[in-house]
Amino acid sequence: MTGGGREILHKMKQKIWSWIEMIGEEKTCCALVTPVTPDAGKGKSKMPKHVTHGFHLVEGKSNHAMEDCLVSEFRKVDDNELGLFAIFDGHMGHKVANFLQAHLFDKILKEPDFWNDIEKAIRRAYHSTDAHILEHSLSLGKGGSTAVTAILINGQKLVVANVGDSRAVICKDGVAKQLSVDHEPSKEKKVIESKGGFVSNLTGDVPRVDGQLAVARAFGDKSLKRHLSSEPDVAVEMIDDDTEFLILASDGLWKVMSNQEAVNSIRSMKDAKLAAKHLADEALSRKSRDDISCIVARFH
Repeated sequence: MTGGGREILHKMKQKIWSWIEMIGEEKTCCALVTPVTPDAGKGKSKMPKHVTHGFHLVEGKSNHAMEDCLVSEFRKVDDNELGLFAIFDGHMGHKVANFLQAHLFDKILKEPDFWNDIEKAIRRAYHSTDAHILEHSLSLGKGGSTAVTAILINGQKLVVANVGDSRAVICKDGVAKQLSVDHEPSKEKKVIESKGGFVSNLTGDVPRVDGQLAVARAFGDKSLKRHLSSEPDVAVEMIDDDTEFLILASDGLWKVMSNQEAVNSIRSMKDAKLAAKHLADEALSRKSRDDISCIVARFH
């Protein structure tokens, strides 16, 4: 290749990388699903126990861009198949939720004791990820995010962890069972006060940490971190013949629907993606104004 040809090729590469970087900077919260196909928004397991999953997101009627992110995918790890599902509900921006979407599961799976003590591995990954977010607050911003993650191991064992008020609910023989814990400031008031913080309780408003944040646990939020926790609650659920489906959703859904109402609403629906959309549409019909993100995984 001539010198002129090499120079032209170099300039073309520079333009391409500039374009890629520009797209990366303008990335907003969305779904992360592998692979991306014309049927993006749904997928299925390859294990003998047939599992299908689908998701739906709706931007809320608030004065900010979409801040919810999610992950909904199956991943092969050695001889195991892992279903990886998560909802990340950002606040004061979407950068922390974006970071969690891109990195949290990788950090969990890289923990050396993941297969031997998964609960310990998840706790350590949550803490180290939060520390990284706080350390890089100049680039990730002053906001934060809730998280609810669910790892399905070979279609048989479900491990759910969460900080904040995004929620995981499972349906067993028609009965809703909540697997996550809503970390509300009013429930953790004593802990917050013991750290030097306070919980406001103004008329017409929800309880807030230091009069600002409506959850007691979250990733990020550097200015409030002395009074906040990123310690996850972890639950393990075995998938038996009575287990019908799993719902993961941000509080944009749970503010207007009870666990049992959500289960009843989609129990007869076999298509997981349509079920997730139905839940979001139902929340909108009930005047939810928040961002809504929802994942449904069906165990057939």
